Amino acid sequence: MAKLKYLFVCMALLCSCGVYTFTGADIHADIKTISIAYFQNKAPLVQPILSQNFTNALQDRFIQQTNLLSVNTNGDLHFEGYISDYSVRPISISSSDQANQNRLTIKIFVRFNNQIDNDKSFEQSFSRYADFDSSLNLSSVEEELIDQIIIELIEDIFNKAVVNW
Repeated sequence: MAKLKYLFVCMALLCSCGVYTFTGADIHADIKTISIAYFQNKAPLVQPILSQNFTNALQDRFIQQTNLLSVNTNGDLHFEGYISDYSVRPISISSSDQANQNRLTIKIFVRFNNQIDNDKSFEQSFSRYADFDSSLNLSSVEEELIDQIIIELIEDIFNKAVVNW
């Protein structure tokens, strides 16, 4: 009998307000679809694969970790934006005025529209970086650094949009 009560309480909690996932996403039950527009690269320094990789990774995150149906336009949740900065700068200078470390920074402007609960809509820039040894050529570590930064950016965006901790 106690197990039955426990099961009933668990089911009531899961079904009460929205959709809960193990990712922490709290998505209202009325939200069924998501649309993610292509994020154009408007940074002064353009990295050719960045727009496609970022857009695909954002779509993948929502498809894999929510039950939302991906649509081309006008989703209940809609993302659009652009890459506003892609830069490499020295961050640590040695006594001989040589860079010891460089920093790759990617900044994304995101416009998120929640059609069901407009109070959760936002426009915000997200920025992340990764440091690398200046003795390395950027082209030898660039793809790995981009992947790492994209993961961090998407985590920030996902949390801002659908995680209410």
